Amino acid sequence: MFPVIRRNFGVLALGASSVLVLAGCGESAVSESDTSSGAKGGDTLVMAAVPAENSTDLKASYATVIKMLEKETGQKIEFQKATNYAAVIEGQRSGKIQIAAYGPFSYVQAKSSGVKATPIAAGVEKKGDKPGYRSYGIVKTGSPIKDLKGFAGKKVCFVDPNSTSGYLYPRSGLLAAGVDVEKGITAVMSGGHDASVLAVKSGQCEAGFAYDTMVDKQLIEKGQLKKDEITTVWKSDLIPGSPVAISDDLDADLKQKITNAFRTMANVDYLKAHGYCGGSAKCEVDDAGDWGYATVDDATYDGVRKVCEVTKDKQCVES
Repeated sequence: MFPVIRRNFGVLALGASSVLVLAGCGESAVSESDTSSGAKGGDTLVMAAVPAENSTDLKASYATVIKMLEKETGQKIEFQKATNYAAVIEGQRSGKIQIAAYGPFSYVQAKSSGVKATPIAAGVEKKGDKPGYRSYGIVKTGSPIKDLKGFAGKKVCFVDPNSTSGYLYPRSGLLAAGVDVEKGITAVMSGGHDASVLAVKSGQCEAGFAYDTMVDKQLIEKGQLKKDEITTVWKSDLIPGSPVAISDDLDADLKQKITNAFRTMANVDYLKAHGYCGGSAKCEVDDAGDWGYATVDDATYDGVRKVCEVTKDKQCVES
């Protein structure tokens, strides 16, 4: 069962940051309180990411891009599966992480809390796509709930208090629908987009939120969900894509190499053409099933900042 939080989301976020999730398949894990792992001196960079779902081998999803980055930069890349978004923020703030894969909301949080980093690229599902996605409000098919107003009084699955599509945009949508987010629902933090969808499917939650691709594609392809089992009753405005941000204190030449690598080489076409994918039938750039990356900058995330203004959520300024 998931932890049920009825009111103070800020308190939940603080608690979540102290949890250490064990990493699978040889991955190292970093928590917000971790002081033993981090950037090594000299020729090693640390890259960290939070899984979009309950992945057991997040490192494998980034392995091809890491191989390419090591060749382009001449640096060893140490990959760490972060326990939560707060751990990535604190890791980059403390200098233990130099390349961070954020969610849009957690990037805005990082910047507002003083993390000195610059977003350079965000994942796109298809070549030429604009980096962005939507949050879905979902119910089990056959539910009497038809819109966000119907979430009132219900047990509702969110993903993580630092998740853009799994918390911030849903909170804004609920407020616009007149639902009291603090007292008018029973909030459940599932810990993953897949977990949120599957909890709605199983009836653990009467309604929930997750990002579009998880609902429309990923769980269906894995055989964990049928197309007619979940109904989408709400779609958010377009959310800017999840950014990769690099630390500002890196050497200027190194920053340029990393930036160029993500923007022009970290895509399935380039990686296949240059032999990085080997004989594997699957060529991955991340754990979201993206084709590659597109250019973003700090201004790309102004829309997230506007949603923060609407929700007045503590998480927008605290981490």
